[in-house]
Amino acid sequence: MNDTTCSASPSLLTATPTAEPTSANWMGIVSLALGVFGLVTAEFLPASLLTAMAADLNISVGATGQAVTATAAVAALAALTIPLLTRNFDRRFVLLGLSLLLVVSNVLAATANSFFVLIFARVLLGIALGGFWSMAAALAMRMVPDNLFARAMSIVLTGVSVATVCAAPLGAYIGGLWGWRSAFIAASCLSLVTLVTQLFVIPAMPPKDNPSLRTLFQLLTRTQVRVVLLAVVLMISGHFAGFTYIRPLLEEVAQLSVSAISAVLLGFGIGGFFGNFAGAFIAERSERNAIMFGGALIIAITITLLFAGSLASVTAVSIALWGFAFGAFPIGFQTWIVRAAPDQVEAAGGLIVAAFQVAIASGAIGGGILVDYLGALGGPLLALITTSLGTLLVLSFGPRSQSPA
Repeated sequence: MNDTTCSASPSLLTATPTAEPTSANWMGIVSLALGVFGLVTAEFLPASLLTAMAADLNISVGATGQAVTATAAVAALAALTIPLLTRNFDRRFVLLGLSLLLVVSNVLAATANSFFVLIFARVLLGIALGGFWSMAAALAMRMVPDNLFARAMSIVLTGVSVATVCAAPLGAYIGGLWGWRSAFIAASCLSLVTLVTQLFVIPAMPPKDNPSLRTLFQLLTRTQVRVVLLAVVLMISGHFAGFTYIRPLLEEVAQLSVSAISAVLLGFGIGGFFGNFAGAFIAERSERNAIMFGGALIIAITITLLFAGSLASVTAVSIALWGFAFGAFPIGFQTWIVRAAPDQVEAAGGLIVAAFQVAIASGAIGGGILVDYLGALGGPLLALITTSLGTLLVLSFGPRSQSPA
């Protein structure tokens, strides 16, 4: 791998070769996956506990929902600023600090006695979430040889898939047994285990990059960086335009029962779990093909839903395949951005996390507008349009082959 030597005026265009890891630190990679699982679990918990939290804190459900909004907004800002503010610190200590923030956030949420304490807890979570995601690829890159990077990131991203499948139902189950606070106590214990594990398995990682605001703007002058960010906005917004409003589709078009909807959503999560590994297998050979594979499959799925969404069995299979297709995106985009900016991985990671947050927000807003005007099929329609544009963009301008990172 090539790393930029730190100086008073670091250049984005030159990098000094350093020794690539000769062996993989798989325990370190697993500890990153544990961190992802804990962060995403904490992020999703309020969705399954919203009404109980609102009643206990004596606030409206809508106000309680802002706990989720606060986390997303702060995460987008943290993804851009954490690499800049911590550029002179050992990355191991930065990671441990972010994991400690996750523990504190869960403890504060579990003991919150007012709306303001809850929001403060969620702001801390947003800092940990955005900071972690901006560093994840750079940390994985320093713990495995380059040819194993895609496989390592697939393990890290497995934490997302498992949390997507487990967080909401487990949160609802634990909250139903012992109250909503018990779910956050469980999350606190999980995050503490993650912190202790990382303490023992993450090695010292002196800072290598020297990111700044100027670095971010200079990264945007690189064609491949601009292309990958635009592809993220198009394809991820398409996914969230469709999936955010999948419940109206399942209820109104496929006319599924509540229990059947739960099973279909479980199928989506399981599909994403296996899609993550399939995406890694393809991305090890070509990140461009991994993204195009996911995009082409979502295009076929949305067309199927638009024309045959009223058939319950077709819809159920399509949603599971949608999860499988989406699982290929994160590893494809992470690999692409690392190869587009190998000398400033953390700054580039911040940009792509910010692009994901913009895509999530724009997809949810755009999908909501179409659902209001066109009905439940409006979400898949927008997903078809934006995913098609994104796939064509990747086909035309995506990396043709792996560049040495």
